[in-house]
Amino acid sequence: MTRRWIWKAPVAGFCGSAAHALLMYLKSRTGLLPTFQPYDNFQAALGHLIGSHVDPIIPWAMSFLNGSTLLGLCFGWAYPSLPGNSGAAKGLAFGLAGWVVMGVLFFPLLGLGIFAMRLGLGIAPALFSLGMLLAYSVVMGMVYAVLASGSVAKPPVSNAK
Repeated sequence: MTRRWIWKAPVAGFCGSAAHALLMYLKSRTGLLPTFQPYDNFQAALGHLIGSHVDPIIPWAMSFLNGSTLLGLCFGWAYPSLPGNSGAAKGLAFGLAGWVVMGVLFFPLLGLGIFAMRLGLGIAPALFSLGMLLAYSVVMGMVYAVLASGSVAKPPVSNAK
């Protein structure tokens, strides 16, 4: 049996990844939290892991592709079980869970400490990473809900003969 949600999840994940990328671009352009650079830390960790220099585009591409495919598919699979009555609410729940995982597992693996507290910036990196994940997950949830409902804009039906 073909799963109808399979194509919808990566499309929604792509939209969420685009929202996330836009937020990261705005962070860079405005100079917000200049010492909190998770992609730079990810790049350094990848370089250390493979024992060679890693081009800066690699962590960005990995994040974008992961958000568009793997996380999008996980979201689509979990969608019926997530709490909430709307795509935005389900995206919020997914994003909060992702934020906890990122803050407790991913940031420490990058040497930033739990919720990036090792940077000495207080809770600002944790709050920004929450906003970053919610931008991704709420947009993904809203797009997925529209695609799943089948209410994508359709041409009007004319009754004239």
